Amino acid sequence: MNGEFIGALEQIASEKGIDKETLVAAIEAALQSAYKKNFGTSQNVKINIDRLTGVVKVYAMKTVVEEIKDETQEILLEDARNIDLKYQLGDVVDIEVTPRNFGRIAAQNAKQVVIQRIREAERTLTYEKFIERENEIMSCIVQRAERRNVFVDLDQAEGIMPYNEQIPSERYKVNDRLMVYIAEVKMTNKGPQIIVSRTHPNLVKRLFEREVPEIIRGEVIIKNIAREAGSRTKIAVFAQHPSIDPVGACVGQHGIRVQHVVDELRGEKIDVIRWSDDPREFIGSALSPAKILNVQINEEEKSARVIVPDDQLSLAIGKEGQNARLAAKLTGWKIDIKSISQMEQIENTLEGDLVEKEEDME
Repeated sequence: MNGEFIGALEQIASEKGIDKETLVAAIEAALQSAYKKNFGTSQNVKINIDRLTGVVKVYAMKTVVEEIKDETQEILLEDARNIDLKYQLGDVVDIEVTPRNFGRIAAQNAKQVVIQRIREAERTLTYEKFIERENEIMSCIVQRAERRNVFVDLDQAEGIMPYNEQIPSERYKVNDRLMVYIAEVKMTNKGPQIIVSRTHPNLVKRLFEREVPEIIRGEVIIKNIAREAGSRTKIAVFAQHPSIDPVGACVGQHGIRVQHVVDELRGEKIDVIRWSDDPREFIGSALSPAKILNVQINEEEKSARVIVPDDQLSLAIGKEGQNARLAAKLTGWKIDIKSISQMEQIENTLEGDLVEKEEDME
């Protein structure tokens, strides 16, 4: 422990963003514990590190008394005044008790404390950096997979993608580069934990913000997103001014903007829908690419019956009901889809029931 050590502390404090005095105080506290552990003393001691020279000294703190009951804690007034005439009863006298070989112990413990504090500081800096990026997207590189979790490199920090945040159809290989959504950042006993996602709907939102300047400028607003990650997404957009086509802005010339998003999501289908405050119009658009003939709504139940041509029924419903399911999620309405033939059959059945009732009444 010397002046060079203090200089090194100052450099570390500057580079790692740690307060030097905090670092020295932590070393003093560690040395106090080390002294009691190594020398088995019951004395009340304190450690002092000279901030300029790095010299370490150990002091036993004793209270000035008229009669000693505990030699490890007390000193007679006469003995105290032999050290300094100013001492009075009740004062605390610092008596140096630095062992000859304490320098080696001090150096070992100081090194451990500095390493520990550096780790703590780096963890804090990493946490502060990424808590600001929570709910944003970042590029990362796949490092490894363990127990169904995928670990990624996020600019000198490690992120974890749990199984439920992974797209089932994707296979993540070491050194693969991905865009991920920073879903959650929290501090744990082992340091900051950064949860990333490939399935979160906001991943799609952030990708469109990156590709579409009109969204960043606030001219086009993303109203809602319904997503089945890896398969299909429907995104509802709205323009603040009638002169702007929100769907065209998001799709881009020759579809280049939406294609960039699709490529980043490895082929996931994306339907860009024009949002409307008219539920009939919005529901009809949400069932795209199917052609809609009529939308009948029930405001109280917030449900809608949609009529489509016979050849559009399967398209409107989608494979395994996906198109209808995403449209319902996007709009917030329950949607019942019927073809013209089905509606005619229903109407004929109702007419038949009505005739039977009239005949029964006669």
